Amino acid sequence: MLLKLAWRNLWRQKRRTLLTAGALALALLLSLLTRSLQEGSYSNNIDNAARFATGLLQIQHPEFGESQSIDDLVPGDPAFIQPAKAHPQITHILPRLESFALAAGEKRSKGALVMGVVPSLEAEYAKVDQRVVAGRYLRDDDQGVLVGEALAQFLALKVGDKIVLYGQGYRGQTAAGLYPIVGLLRFPMPGIDNQLVYLPLPLAQTLYSTGDQITAWVLHATPLSALPDTAQALVGEYPGQRVRDWADLAPEMAQQIALDRAGGVFMIGLLYGVVGFGLFATLLMMTLERQREFGVMLATGMVRQKLLVLVMIESAFIAVIGVALGLLIALPILLWLHANPITLGGDTGEMIRQMGWDPLLPAMVEPWLFGQQIAIVLLMLALCLIYPLWRIYRLELVSALRGGGHVG
Repeated sequence: MLLKLAWRNLWRQKRRTLLTAGALALALLLSLLTRSLQEGSYSNNIDNAARFATGLLQIQHPEFGESQSIDDLVPGDPAFIQPAKAHPQITHILPRLESFALAAGEKRSKGALVMGVVPSLEAEYAKVDQRVVAGRYLRDDDQGVLVGEALAQFLALKVGDKIVLYGQGYRGQTAAGLYPIVGLLRFPMPGIDNQLVYLPLPLAQTLYSTGDQITAWVLHATPLSALPDTAQALVGEYPGQRVRDWADLAPEMAQQIALDRAGGVFMIGLLYGVVGFGLFATLLMMTLERQREFGVMLATGMVRQKLLVLVMIESAFIAVIGVALGLLIALPILLWLHANPITLGGDTGEMIRQMGWDPLLPAMVEPWLFGQQIAIVLLMLALCLIYPLWRIYRLELVSALRGGGHVG
């Protein structure tokens, strides 16, 4: 009976019902658009940075993160990484051997970051082959190296010249080698371009005498929201090693995103405050307009608690209508923005493009994001109902029947 009565009450005042539901729909629409674009931009930036450098996850020796020592290695054989390959969320797995060496030409020398990789995997994952500006890209079995363009200029080297790498190998052994330069790489970040030397993984393992060991397995997983669960599962499967996510590998970027997210949450809080005030005013107006109606219902024998339940059911119906309306408008827009990301222009877009990334602002379409905003909208409605329900609970019957509606 209460359900039928509540539903009929809603449509006796269609304008009032649609106005309240529209306020909820507007709040949900604006919050979803804002949060989806914000989280989509974070996801895109994290993905770009991961492919460019660290990956989303790394399996390392427990001491390597602090020591950066060539002595702290993990096995590089396929059997070691087999458990990670079983995870459906993991899309890319790359072995890397990173260390430092003194790079020298005929007249100059400079410290360099030496990165031993599987060239074909790096081309597929990080598109390193597209950064070659002179010469050619590496083959997996090459005996040559790729050098950052700025480092080559400093050492006065070009394609076809030979570069000397000298450093410390595994367990104190001497690492020394002379390698032909097959190509030059151009990176937008000077800190990388002026010190990076790329070489095939077998060549790097020979240089540093590491056998089949490597410094890290680099993993990429999708979607980004599943990353914590994937990392936790890997921790259980590799108890003797350390599993690090992108936030641990790139703490500066994680802090920047955290600060920006806090600013975005603050702005959405202001949005909810404005919309919530309008919603509260609408609900209060609806309560005041219906006080004579409530008085008649109480006078004809309805228990006051049931009257409160009736109003809450009406509000629940309005919430369902508002949420459905908001989703009906927001979902097509977000799906379109997800498939057709906004392209950033001007100086911002050019700066991102020079970094080697796509200047795109995609919308994130994830169930948790929708669930979070729907829950917030419903909570806002519940808070706005507290005072109107209190007014009804304290309503004086005689005053309500006269039309005054005083609270006792």
